[in-house]
Amino acid sequence: MSADFAGRVVLVTGGGSGIGRATASAFAHRSAAVVVAGRNADNLDRAVAAIRADGGEATAVPCDVRSEGDVTRLVARTVSVYGALDIAFNNAGVSLVGSLADLSIAEWDEVIATNLTGTFLLMKHEINQMRRTGGGVIVNNASNAAHMTVPQLAAYSASKAAVLSLTRAVAREFLAEGIRINAISPGPVDTPIWASRPGESQDDRRRRMAAESPAGMVGSAEEIARMVLWLASPDARYVAGHDLVVDGAMSS
Repeated sequence: MSADFAGRVVLVTGGGSGIGRATASAFAHRSAAVVVAGRNADNLDRAVAAIRADGGEATAVPCDVRSEGDVTRLVARTVSVYGALDIAFNNAGVSLVGSLADLSIAEWDEVIATNLTGTFLLMKHEINQMRRTGGGVIVNNASNAAHMTVPQLAAYSASKAAVLSLTRAVAREFLAEGIRINAISPGPVDTPIWASRPGESQDDRRRRMAAESPAGMVGSAEEIARMVLWLASPDARYVAGHDLVVDGAMSS
């Protein structure tokens, strides 16, 4: 994928670590101006510092995607700093491992509010901004857990399946206005969200996830970032309402 994003303004939520940070860095490396958003201000500052040290352009904006006020301010800040919003990667998310029988309503609400309601709020305000300027591209981070049975991940799986349905519905609604919307569904990726099970070391977690994969490996954040950039690029101009599954055939 040879696309250059010079002159484009990109918003990445959950950008302080994992897939979000790798994607923000990849966009900046290809000349985009990037707004990196998330809850952890220290992580955001480190991500932006790394981009700037590499010669890129980035700004950190703390944001809790569960709050419409925060999301409104995030989009407004993006436009005030860089003058536009061309591409958004809605990546902020949380995971919770545990049996549904033991899940509290507070835990359920936390997952749904972040993964589903947060995606709704982001799309709402991103779309309204993009409509004012003639279009844009949105990529929502879903999960292969929306396509397959994953024990102990009921809330997460439900939230991500809903993100896919929301993506498809909204993609069809706004494509005629020049806003192209897709989703990406990673399989297990070596990032902080894939926490170890109780009593399991990080190395044990990596080995377990690799053993569960038909590809015999765990994906990297950088591999997912490259797929996000492709979806956001002119190379994918005819791709809309699509879910790009990147999981080494795990959900096939």
